[in-house]
Amino acid sequence: MTPGAATGRDGGYDTISFLSDYGHADEFVGVVHSVIAAIAPHVRVVDVTHGVAACDVRSGGLALARAAQYLLPGVVLAVVDPGVGTDRRAVAVEVGDGASVLVGPDNGLLAPAVALVGGAGRAVELAGGDYRLEAQPELGSTFDGRDVFAPAAAHLCCGMPLSALGPPIDPATLMPGMLPLSSREGDDLVAEVLWIDRFGNCQLNLDPAELDDLAPAGAPLQVTAGEDLRTAERVRAYAEVSPGRVGLITDSSGLVSLAVPRRSAADDLGLHEGAEVRIGAADAGGSDRAPATATRVGLGRRPAAPAGHDIGGGP
Repeated sequence: MTPGAATGRDGGYDTISFLSDYGHADEFVGVVHSVIAAIAPHVRVVDVTHGVAACDVRSGGLALARAAQYLLPGVVLAVVDPGVGTDRRAVAVEVGDGASVLVGPDNGLLAPAVALVGGAGRAVELAGGDYRLEAQPELGSTFDGRDVFAPAAAHLCCGMPLSALGPPIDPATLMPGMLPLSSREGDDLVAEVLWIDRFGNCQLNLDPAELDDLAPAGAPLQVTAGEDLRTAERVRAYAEVSPGRVGLITDSSGLVSLAVPRRSAADDLGLHEGAEVRIGAADAGGSDRAPATATRVGLGRRPAAPAGHDIGGGP
């Protein structure tokens, strides 16, 4: 979270950054805003996104991680919670020596962002009762965003000590987020699509340095997605991609993305989140599109890598 105006360390906050999979078709986002306003009317709520795919904890965690270093210090309220109503823990996690607190389910959603900002300092389970909305027996336990997380976030902004929200827990026991590692198979880099933005650009789990190790700067590359083989080139801007080729660009998160000029790379290459992509050195005089007999690479198969790359929530 970026430096800025915030008290922290139990002195209250003036900003809540809110991310969820609630969408905007229902009343959920508005209700959470209203609960926060009733408890902490001084607080500004920044809607990071509510477009995370329903129940997609990994996508929510990645979105939060992409945003984390640009969010104002304060409280981060993140709710992608397919386990709502079960015994999964609800938690509040302090980072940056109290500059920010992340509130949400302990299901791996918070872990990538916590790791990116240096790890957790303190953490508590949201098991206290004083800050929750007044119990209404006729209502079910399916909306913890309204009944548990929003009140906790709002009371933190009003100066409630973190310790008052519930018992302390060891940050090392927080659920880690699992992100795939790229791998090297022979002369090829084997990557996975982490995210597809609304323009169809496909973010891969590749650092630009991995491309540097694969081929000299300026050397043509080839991208294999399923049965499709394309000539690719490294570019600095989307508009630099040559017609008929796939661009490999360092995106705003510092990772490598696939791009096609003025079109969706995902649609063009038949890619989805989790799909496998292979990148290798291009054959001299190779065509931009392989014939139907190209080697098959199964979409959705995770690349061979060390068992699970933990992005943990601990220190």
